[in-house]
Amino acid sequence: MNRKKRLCKSKHDAQLFGVCGGIAEYFEIDSTIVRLVTLSLMIFAGMSFWVYIIAALVMPDKIEDDSDIIDGTYH
Repeated sequence: MNRKKRLCKSKHDAQLFGVCGGIAEYFEIDSTIVRLVTLSLMIFAGMSFWVYIIAALVMPDKIEDDSDIIDGTYH
């Protein structure tokens, strides 16, 4: 099945909640780069840790197979 690309938390590349791993999978880059950029933004640019927590709460979990898809919608 040809599925659209979705930004989801990673189950396999997760250190805390899988947010950085999911972003890395979405953009097809190394997750270490995403983690370093996120950490740099938190330290030097003033990005709050709460932004990461909110992303962890808002981003859906990755669906591994088609068993959760019924009539084209996710359940």
